[in-house]
Amino acid sequence: EILEKCQFLKWEGVTGNLHIPSQAEWEQLLTNCSAFLFYGMERFMSHVVLNRLVAMNIPKCHLMMLLDLVRSKQSYQRITNSSIHKSCLHIAIERPTETAMLLSLAGVRSIIANQWYTTLQENAERMDVLSENLLAIGRTTGQTVRLLQK
Repeated sequence: EILEKCQFLKWEGVTGNLHIPSQAEWEQLLTNCSAFLFYGMERFMSHVVLNRLVAMNIPKCHLMMLLDLVRSKQSYQRITNSSIHKSCLHIAIERPTETAMLLSLAGVRSIIANQWYTTLQENAERMDVLSENLLAIGRTTGQTVRLLQK
């Protein structure tokens, strides 16, 4: 629904649950975007290969919005199975603050992200506020985040 409201923008990427993006798709989307939106289950960093992300240079990305940290029974099972092969340090780097630091070091200029687990409905409401205020009204990211905090 939100993408339909903002048809004037050039949206590119993977929408819906058609397929899981490959690492090459993640890298192409991240390096060629001026703004990036992740709206998905679990942690954003659990979907990309950490070593590849750390080596990336993403200076074109002015804004990254991570509406993640939604948990379902299936996503929890997937994340648990994939975490078996990760070190404690690797899992720690996937937390929200550490993710923001890594993305900032890779060149992302501004990051809006959840700090704790949430529901699909709450993220849908956040996305509505973000799109309305950033795109339709033209507020700054700071003003929009402040609205989200209220």
